[in-house]
Amino acid sequence: MIKLIITDLDGTFLDDNGDYNREMFQNVKKIMAQKGVHFAICTGKQCERVEELFNDDAEQFWILGDSATRIKYKNEYIYQSLIKNKLGLKIISTLEAINKEPVIIACTSEGAFIKSSVSSDMENKIKKSYAKVTKVDDFSQVIYDFVKISVYDEKGRCPDFKPHLHEFFDKAYIVVSEDAWIDIADVGVHKGHTVEILQNLLGVNKDETMVFGDGLNDIELMERSTFSFAMRNAFEETKSAANFITGRNTESAVMLTIQRMLTLQ
Repeated sequence: MIKLIITDLDGTFLDDNGDYNREMFQNVKKIMAQKGVHFAICTGKQCERVEELFNDDAEQFWILGDSATRIKYKNEYIYQSLIKNKLGLKIISTLEAINKEPVIIACTSEGAFIKSSVSSDMENKIKKSYAKVTKVDDFSQVIYDFVKISVYDEKGRCPDFKPHLHEFFDKAYIVVSEDAWIDIADVGVHKGHTVEILQNLLGVNKDETMVFGDGLNDIELMERSTFSFAMRNAFEETKSAANFITGRNTESAVMLTIQRMLTLQ
C-alpha cells in the first residue's frame, strides 16, 4: 500500500512553462487525503519558492527543498544540513577560478545570493527557483553557512567543470544534475539521503513509497522506492535507475499516474 508520494518539480511535475494543472491537482489531493497518503516535493527550488508555486496547498505537504538539504512542513524546518561558510567560500572561489562565465547561486537560510554583475534577465530566470535573491559585489560578503551552492552554465559545460572540484569530493556532495547545472550540498546529502530521513519520520518503507523524477540528481531518489517512476523525458541513467517509466512532464504524467495507482488500492 502506498503511504508516501514524492515528486521532483522541474522536468517532472511541472510542465515546460514551470506550471502544472491546478484543477487536476485539487482532485489528486482529494484522492491522497482519502487514502491517507503523505505528499512531498523534492526539488532544487528554494522552499519559499515552492510555497509560492502551491500557495495555501503547500502547508498540507512536505517540502524537501534546496536540493533536498532542508525539510519543511507547516512553515517549520524539520531538518537542514549546511555547508560551513569557510568551506563554501573556498568552493565558490575555486568555481570562479575555473571559469567566470557561469552564474553561481549561493543559497543560505537567509536566501540566495548572486553577483551584482548578473544580468536582469538572468536574475529573473533565477527567481523562478528562488523567492529571495540578493545581489552582492563579492561572495565574501556572505557571512552565513550555505544550504547549497548551484552553478548555471548556459553553454552546458558543467560535466567538464566537475573534475576541477576534485579536492572537495570528500567534503561536499557535488552532482551535475544536467549539462547546465551543478548542485553542491553538504557531504552525503542528496535526495535519497533526505527522503530516507522523511521515511523514518513517517514510519514508511520503500515498498510504501512512490517517487517521480527526471534528472541525474534523482537517481538516489529512485533508490528509495519500490514504486520509482522516471519520466519519459528523463535522462537515460535515471530511467535505468527507476523500476518504471511514466509519461512526459508536459502530459501531467505524475498526477495521472498517482490517480491510477491510488485507485488500485
